[in-house]
Amino acid sequence: MQKWIYIHSLTVTLLFCSGMAFGTDTATSLNDQARLYLHKRQYAEAEPLLKSALDIREKVLGPEHPDTATSLNNLAFLYNTMGRYAEAEPLYKRALDIREKVLGSEHLATATTLHNLARLYLNTRQYEEAEPLFKRSVDIHEKVLGSFHEDTIFFLNELAFLYNTTARYAEAEPLYKRALDIREKVLGSEHPNTAASLYNLAFLYKTMSRYAEAETLYKRALDIREKVLGSEHP
Repeated sequence: MQKWIYIHSLTVTLLFCSGMAFGTDTATSLNDQARLYLHKRQYAEAEPLLKSALDIREKVLGPEHPDTATSLNNLAFLYNTMGRYAEAEPLYKRALDIREKVLGSEHLATATTLHNLARLYLNTRQYEEAEPLFKRSVDIHEKVLGSFHEDTIFFLNELAFLYNTTARYAEAEPLYKRALDIREKVLGSEHPNTAASLYNLAFLYKTMSRYAEAETLYKRALDIREKVLGSEHP
């Protein structure tokens, strides 16, 4: 399994959020505290906070409010992280249904839940179910944010990772190359995210036994990380 695939702003930050409040400040505070526990991997402490936030939002805002969907997404994210996939899946599906109905099928929040559900299917090796969700998430981000936005690149990498995991290397390669090309142009050749894309492509080449190409990319990635982050960065 690939260990260093780029995670934009840390997955907890990108795919876990507090919602818009709307008079439920207590629920927002509970979510923020739970986020802290998630960062610290204190999952047992996070769970009751997320459940309480969901309960408040369902009672105050209703079962189909966008913030209720956010709380469903957050609790599902926790369960997915803990490997409690059977509990996470119906929550993600409820959140997705709400977001599609209320926010629309091309909203970024909808794309986030599509991705989260796809990740669950990836974790449970339900690859056929994961692929169309990953694709939809990429499409939404390209339409809303553009092809060169860093969030779009994150989701593009996720789709490439699915193809790499399922040995569909010919489909993974152009996606990793595209992500690398965009990052080099937008962020520069010595940005840590560029190094992450170099590593992703190198990992693919290593898996394909294209060792000479992999070595060159690994060396470039390591050189960037040492220059930017320091030789003792973990």
